[in-house]
Amino acid sequence: MIFKRLVSALLLCSVFFGLLALSGCHGQKALPTFEMPEDFDTSKQYDIVFWSKNESNPTQNAIYDKAIADFEALYPNINVIKKVYTDYKDIFNDVITNLPQRTTPNVCITYPDHIATYMQGENVMLPLDELMADERYGLGGSEVRFDSVRTDEIIPEFLDEGKIGGIQYALPYMRSTEACYINNDLVEALGFTLPETLTWDFIFEVSEYAMSLGRDENGNYIANGQSVLIPFIYKSTDNMMISMLEQLGAPYSNDEGDMLLFNDTTKDILEEIGSHVATGAFSTFATTGYPANYLNMGRCIFAIDSTAGATWMGHDSPLNEVHGSSVPYDIEVRAIPQYDTENKKMISQGPSLCIFNKEDSGEVLASWLFAQFLLTNDVQIAYSQTEGYIPVTSKAHESAEYQDYLSRAGEDNELYYDVKIDAAKLMLNNIESTFTTSVFNGSSILRNVAGEIIEETRKAVEREQVIDDAFFEKTFKKMNSLYKLDQYSGNDNNATQQIHGDLPAESKALLYVLGAVWLVMGAYFIAHTLKSRKNQ
Repeated sequence: MIFKRLVSALLLCSVFFGLLALSGCHGQKALPTFEMPEDFDTSKQYDIVFWSKNESNPTQNAIYDKAIADFEALYPNINVIKKVYTDYKDIFNDVITNLPQRTTPNVCITYPDHIATYMQGENVMLPLDELMADERYGLGGSEVRFDSVRTDEIIPEFLDEGKIGGIQYALPYMRSTEACYINNDLVEALGFTLPETLTWDFIFEVSEYAMSLGRDENGNYIANGQSVLIPFIYKSTDNMMISMLEQLGAPYSNDEGDMLLFNDTTKDILEEIGSHVATGAFSTFATTGYPANYLNMGRCIFAIDSTAGATWMGHDSPLNEVHGSSVPYDIEVRAIPQYDTENKKMISQGPSLCIFNKEDSGEVLASWLFAQFLLTNDVQIAYSQTEGYIPVTSKAHESAEYQDYLSRAGEDNELYYDVKIDAAKLMLNNIESTFTTSVFNGSSILRNVAGEIIEETRKAVEREQVIDDAFFEKTFKKMNSLYKLDQYSGNDNNATQQIHGDLPAESKALLYVLGAVWLVMGAYFIAHTLKSRKNQ
């Protein structure tokens, strides 16, 4: 009798703890699949949360505020609550933190790489194809209360970037590429003439020649007879490696999520980079900080950064952070260096918009209406003028307002800074030459690794280590171990575990209790059985 009661009690405890453990592991059940409402209920109040991003730029913030006010005037029953971030990584981390509690924003500035991670939760992200095509509330829909852009008015290359597995999960918001900002006075002083299209050979030749001219009494390389010189600085080593591989037609990743970065071409690239680190001809953001600062002080010849960063470039740039140390110079803006000048390859980058699914389909529709409002000309043109971004719609590109803006380069440093407009024109004239990499769960991790192996090479050279096969084997193994790449590559189940991490501590504890309970039950059962047989 006592044994039966004990077993019953232990079974009840087991079920209780099991339910708790399951709730801790699996959380809430999946959100329902979104279904388009027959009508948008304008009598119901909706609060939607918008997570935005800017570089502490008050003008950008004011543009967001005006867009929200204009939208709320059209839809008085929708209240948009804005939260501003200055870093995309912070947005990513906060979304991941809020996913289990379903406290994600409604609309979010993001990147497709990040969306691929968010999608590991069932029905968390909203597929946009049905919404875009809806005749009433879709892009250019009859019931939309503003001049909504049509699907065919979004630049196709930019729209395709938001597709994951053939499904549209993001709308492009702004686009940029990378540019090489050049102190042409130094190029000409060294006896070189700037070509229309840069090559890697030209960049490294000029940089190495500059380093060959001598050092000052402290052993520092010099420029202009006085300043410490770092001829070539690349802001994003991620983009540097990815662009070089793309230009050479070498593997990086594929649509199946296979990570192909560690190959012989990568080794050749790293050897080349290492040789220029060794002479001091090349450096990266991790060592120098922002290349614009060195460029504007006359201490850099070639600075590669985003076209969105053009307002920092130039001795008289609106956001110049070293005014007291600036050296006047002739600045030129070119596409990043190429291996094949007849087949240019430039990375496409810039923020996108995504929408999170919610229980209330009306709330989702309200979020969708606000997201597409951000693609209207007023918002697109105003925001693009703050930095070297370009709008993502042909409708904005072809507008009289935007064409007038492009034609006024140099009239006013704040509004029409010529380097900023030159950077925007660079992107506009090379849209067909831009490329993106495959998006999958773990693609953002691979991007980090692409930059990290350049930094590992730089650090090894600075420590006077040999860059050989042994170095590559050690470095590639280190990256695999540090980032757990084999848990991502071509294996979504393992990737999901990696992203969401191990079980919560509470769940682990409960599972340990479960194991202990069953061990006690088993021990008691064996002891009771043996005792019964002995008595018999």
